[in-house]
Amino acid sequence: MYIALGILLATYSLLYSIGLSYLPVSTYSLICASTQLAFNAFFSFFLNSQKFTPFIINSLVLLTISSTLLVFQNNPSGSTTVSPGKFVIGFVCTVAASAGFGLLLSLTQLCFERVLKKQTFKVVLDMIIYQSLVATLIILVGLFASGDWKSLDTEMEGFKLGKVSYVNILVWIAIALQVFSIGSIGLIFEVSSLFSNVISTLALPIVPVLAMVFFHDRMTGVKVISMVLAIWGFVSYVYHHYLDDSKSETTGEV
Repeated sequence: MYIALGILLATYSLLYSIGLSYLPVSTYSLICASTQLAFNAFFSFFLNSQKFTPFIINSLVLLTISSTLLVFQNNPSGSTTVSPGKFVIGFVCTVAASAGFGLLLSLTQLCFERVLKKQTFKVVLDMIIYQSLVATLIILVGLFASGDWKSLDTEMEGFKLGKVSYVNILVWIAIALQVFSIGSIGLIFEVSSLFSNVISTLALPIVPVLAMVFFHDRMTGVKVISMVLAIWGFVSYVYHHYLDDSKSETTGEV
């Protein structure tokens, strides 16, 4: 179980890296925001018996349109300047990675419900540690097998902010991702994979604005429309949960 989840984690992490290397940060984050939730809802329907309501369907449609709009940009240049062909590759890899991420969340919930069947914090930590360990080993094998490890020193030397900043950034990214994993898998354990994904995508629409400020990405009209649709889709899903909670409270009082 942990091996399969670890392989999936390593695969979508690689695809995310390829997507980020070929796409501007704002475009990349918008694609993630608008497709992760859609794919997770799709897999949750089949694996976790998630029920679809008009608000969820509305959310999925809006998020899909939001992502698709980004393909039709006339000039996808920004923090990363690439050819149209590489832009398409980056787009496809990011969408595929989002599908893998959504599948992993649904499979994690399935494992909690059908395999582990325990209500302890140790189970959550085991899920994080073992699948992360498998993914790390796979990535390390790929790094050394491809010979890319030989260029690490050159990459550090060429980093504009210096070696210390290079290492600091990697360390803090690793720490932040582990904190994110604890929160994400904890929400799957306590609520559902879909709810966990909704919370994790809450901040993604803000990223294009930050990318414009710090990386000087162009905030085109297409990106603005895409961001508005992504937020609209997110709000639609949140409202669905609000209605569910209201019905539960009403039923409980009766």
